Amino acid sequence: MKLETLQVMPLGTNCYLLCDEESGKCAVVDPGGEPERILRKVAESGCALQCIFLTHGHYDHTGGVAGIQEAHPDIPVYLSIKDRYKDTTDPRIKMLYPALFGNLVDWKEGDQVMLGSLVVTVLETPGHSKGSVTLQCGNVLLCGDTLFAGSCGRSDLAGGDTFELLSSLRRLGRLEGNHVVLPGHMDPSDLDRERETNPYLRQALRD
Repeated sequence: MKLETLQVMPLGTNCYLLCDEESGKCAVVDPGGEPERILRKVAESGCALQCIFLTHGHYDHTGGVAGIQEAHPDIPVYLSIKDRYKDTTDPRIKMLYPALFGNLVDWKEGDQVMLGSLVVTVLETPGHSKGSVTLQCGNVLLCGDTLFAGSCGRSDLAGGDTFELLSSLRRLGRLEGNHVVLPGHMDPSDLDRERETNPYLRQALRD
């Protein structure tokens, strides 16, 4: 397994390229923007793009999907049905879930997606949004905007819920063993460090 990180605009979202070197297949995780740059990174990897994984539906994690699909119109896009486009006039919701994508595939708790020899397991971790998920691949957690290094995602946006977010943090904190934590923004971390120093995770584990 090989992971590469690109910080993409407009909000410095961590977009990840997850590669299975054995099979030569890869997935893009949370392409928040700059699709041409992401596609260049895919080409440099030498791997064939198989799918797009979305930890949630907010625009800063999905803004590059359409551009990638122009180049790869048949690849599936995995996103919880809870975070899909909502036909609404509410500007707060339209801002967060602005786009319709083709080839959408729903995923939910416990689903496993094969990427070559890699197994990607879905952990539902709502709170930042209703459909937020954490993706576990080996000892790596792709946390989206649920868990950050030293912090966590906000819960005051449309679809957010503080109680659900604390429950999701508690769930991640109680996973056995240490794991690499790859968040949707800012720096990577690991689960042991977050258990010791992250005030939000520590609060969740005390409750």
